[in-house]
Formats: sequence, structure tokens, C-alpha cells
Amino acid sequence: MKLDRETALIEAILFLEGDPINTKQLVKFSNLSLEVVEHALTQLHERYASEDSGIELVEVGGGWQLVPKAELWDYLKDRYGKHNDNKLSRAALETLSIIAYSQPITRGEIENIRGVSADSMIKLLQNRGLVKGIGKKDVPGKPTQYGTTKEFLKLFRLKSISDLPKLDDINRDRFELNG
Repeated sequence: MKLDRETALIEAILFLEGDPINTKQLVKFSNLSLEVVEHALTQLHERYASEDSGIELVEVGGGWQLVPKAELWDYLKDRYGKHNDNKLSRAALETLSIIAYSQPITRGEIENIRGVSADSMIKLLQNRGLVKGIGKKDVPGKPTQYGTTKEFLKLFRLKSISDLPKLDDINRDRFELNG
């Protein structure tokens, strides 16, 4: 498929940006109309959907990004993925899951679900940019409420938090507050 000049420009912007970039930013950076940018994104999505392409165009956290196809990641992750020291422990993944499925949620509510202190796990997840304080709960003491970030969406290749896998009844009960 031969690309027109406008689509090639959008492709180059996506390649150079690296991080997800939303449609509004693509319009601004390219000086093209919204309709032309949307057409270009459709063209690129179709182009990269073919089996002979090693990359794909995905929507991540409200933005667009060129990424390696998921089926190639096992071959690429050792060299291009996060190193082993960046892997999350089981406790960190559990805490992250609780926050993702229950947000906004306070530290106390996380601890109520997990049954153990969550301070160190929340700090670790904040340092990794996966969660952040998103407000204060309107109760005495005004505890911070936590939620996931765009970095979380990017890491798990989600368009939005609503793309998380649905929980079955047993797991849904695990994520409910006891009390």
C-alpha cells in the first residue's frame, strides 16, 4: 500500500514521538485538518494490520503509538523490554490490580482488601509512574485516593481502564471492600 504525503507525515510524527500522541496533537504538529489526520490513522492502521508488518498502530491512553506486534514481543523483550530489575513483584502486581479495578481507592482500603500494609507497594508503584494520587476522599482525615496513570495503560497496552479484563464473581468479591 502506497502512502500519500499526509499519511507519511503522520507516520513520521508517530515514529519520532515514541510515546502515545493524541489526535488533537497530531493535528497541531502536522498542520493538517482533523479529517485528514483521522484518514491517515485509518490508512496506517490498515497498513500495519498486514501479516508482513512487524509493528502495529495502537491506541493507548487516548493517544496513538507505533509498537511491535504482540506476537513478536517474546523475541524482543530481552533486548528492548524492561530489564529484570524493573519487574514487579507479586505483591506489587496485586496492589496494582486492586488499584486498577477499585480506583479511586485509599491506602486504608487497599490494606483492607490485601490484609497487609500497602505503603511500600504504593510508593514503588508511584515511583514507576503506574499509580498516582488523584484526589482526597471526603471523610475525616481526607486520605489520598489512588488511581492508575497513562504509563499503566501504556505498559498493559490498554486504550482506557475500561479495557481491563472483566472479573469473574470470585475475583470481583476479592476486590470489594470488606467493611
